[in-house]
Parts: sequence; C-alpha cells; structure tokens
Amino acid sequence: QLQASGGGLVQAGDSLRLSCVVSGRTFSNYVMGWFRQAPGKEREFLAAIVWNSGNTYYADSIKGRFIISRDNAKNTVYLQMNGLKPEDTAVYYCGQRRGNSYARSPSAFDYWGQGTLVTVSS
Repeated sequence: QLQASGGGLVQAGDSLRLSCVVSGRTFSNYVMGWFRQAPGKEREFLAAIVWNSGNTYYADSIKGRFIISRDNAKNTVYLQMNGLKPEDTAVYYCGQRRGNSYARSPSAFDYWGQGTLVTVSS
C-alpha cells in the first residue's frame, strides 16, 4: 500500500516536499517513482529511485528543481520540489515497480498511491 501526502496550494517560486509511505507486504526489490497528471494530460514520469541501491533518475523537464530521496527506516520516499511554477500544477502520484530496473512508463509500475494535489498560483 502506498500513501502519498504533502500537496497543497503554493505560490510560484515556493517549495514543497511530497511523501509516500510504503506499508504492508511489498517486493524485496523495487523501484519507487513519482509521476504527475495534469487535467486532460497523460501521467508524466518525474523521478525514480531504486530502493536498494539508491540510484536516482529524473525527467529532463524537472531535473535540477526536483529531488527524489528515500528514508529506509521510515519506508518513505520523498519528492522535494523547488522553484515551483504554475505549470507544475497537477495531481502527483507515487508508484512502485517490482525489481531493480527503473522505467518511465506508468504501465511498468505495479502499485500506485492515491495522489496528492499540488496547485501553484502565479
């Protein structure tokens, strides 16, 4: 089970940190990813982290502004979002993919959190 939180209404230039708690039975090896979906658009890959190695991957569109990290002890993955822009407004989802190889396609992820809404005003 994945539980995402941390969204809200912020102004352009502000920062937010999203959290996604992994609970219950899970894979021994997995990748956690962050995606977002704006109204009328497809779900977009943002970042991924291989849980065991800590290797991270980013979409070019957010590289340098967003940072994915994990806390093993808390079974939590974070997405630190800096310099937010109105175009970052979307519902943000965390996903879990079995194995150690990362992927960018939403269809490659096995489980999803419920999503948390981020609204950035200009």
